[in-house]
Amino acid sequence: MESKVQDMKQLGELEAVVMDRLWQWQHPVAVREVLEDLQTERHLAYTTVMTVLDNLHRKGFVRREKDGRAYQYVATTSREEHTADMLEQVLSASSDRGATLLHFVGQMSQAELDELRSALSSVETDPTQSGPSR
Repeated sequence: MESKVQDMKQLGELEAVVMDRLWQWQHPVAVREVLEDLQTERHLAYTTVMTVLDNLHRKGFVRREKDGRAYQYVATTSREEHTADMLEQVLSASSDRGATLLHFVGQMSQAELDELRSALSSVETDPTQSGPSR
């Protein structure tokens, strides 16, 4: 039987680097802009970055809009939403979600626990609020 974890939308190394840039910038960007930024750290071909962005589009991580002859790419979710989706997928793969959550919470710092308590209190006060406002 296949593990649910294998179904997770995972990012390859270069995909993660590109997504990091898109999440930082928070505005539509062309392949050329991503390429020029990445070339400060490593040598990449235009077609490599174009392929990575095309793969991210196919996987649903980015949307693209035509701008003249080129596309502009933008992340479809925030980094935090993506991380929450990944956590949900990991929890879904667990046979005991509660125990998994307890292990996770047990690794948190006191500041993180305080932040979690505050977030839970906000949700309990306003049940329509499922997360930070966007």
